[in-house]
Amino acid sequence: MLCDIKKLRKQFLEYLEIERGRSLKTIENYDRYLKRFLLFSKIDDPKEITDELLRKYRLYLNRENLGKKTQNYHLIALRVFLKYCLKREIKTLPAERIELAKVGMRELDLISEDDLERLLSSPTGDGLKALRDKAILELLFSTGVRVSELCSLNREIIENNKTGEFSVLGKGGKTRVVFLSRNAREAIKNYLGKRSDTNEALFVPLKASPAMLREAMRAGNEASESRLTPRSVERIIKHYAVKSGISKKVTPHILRHSFATDLLQNGADLRSVQALLGHASITATQIYTHVTNKQLKDVHTAFHARRRQKIK
Repeated sequence: MLCDIKKLRKQFLEYLEIERGRSLKTIENYDRYLKRFLLFSKIDDPKEITDELLRKYRLYLNRENLGKKTQNYHLIALRVFLKYCLKREIKTLPAERIELAKVGMRELDLISEDDLERLLSSPTGDGLKALRDKAILELLFSTGVRVSELCSLNREIIENNKTGEFSVLGKGGKTRVVFLSRNAREAIKNYLGKRSDTNEALFVPLKASPAMLREAMRAGNEASESRLTPRSVERIIKHYAVKSGISKKVTPHILRHSFATDLLQNGADLRSVQALLGHASITATQIYTHVTNKQLKDVHTAFHARRRQKIK
């Protein structure tokens, strides 16, 4: 019996949204990756997916000059789709036959402590824009939240918050607790004290430009003029990075890296950092082991064989 793979793809994406609770962005990416596979393979039924077809597809992805990590994204989407087929008892290639390409440990984009301090101090004055931007920078560094998580925050969870901690809804619909530093709490208090509107969003545009409205509408935000978009936050950070004289590109994710690195350098363990970042797997957090590795090297240099050094 023929199984229409295009119809199955649609059902698979609905399954990800409804039963697995994946974000719309994740579903959009899976859709794009699967469409690429179907365009390449020209198959009509999942049972036509074979080891030989997979080999040719991997060769095709590699010859498209895609990075190993991007190739893996395509393969992961296909692997999850095959697992869904198995769940539906639809005959196809076993998902475990797909092995991911090995990728090296990626280098982290970081800024120095001096650059970070200049960046956090760069919004000056008591105007609403400066106070808002200061609160954004301090909150990003204090909590390590993703920019999408920051933009979705409502003021009610912070406005009367006396504990300095609150919950964030992260990837995969998972909730985690994050904590505000004293500087972040003060910055947010000053910003909210200057607000005179009743908008529920924590961070709002002061004047919505046509470009900002279009971005928010694409993000599915009906009250498009009432909430900052991730792209707007990226532009704000870029502005203050230039103002601070930082030559390299600075993004919200670099502040997330700085948050994690700061914790590890001050003695936090990797599992705690994993929980604070909201990583599903410790593997994702291990990109920060270069920090602990450097600390271990410093310890070794300072303390190893000190007696022998004195003898010499």
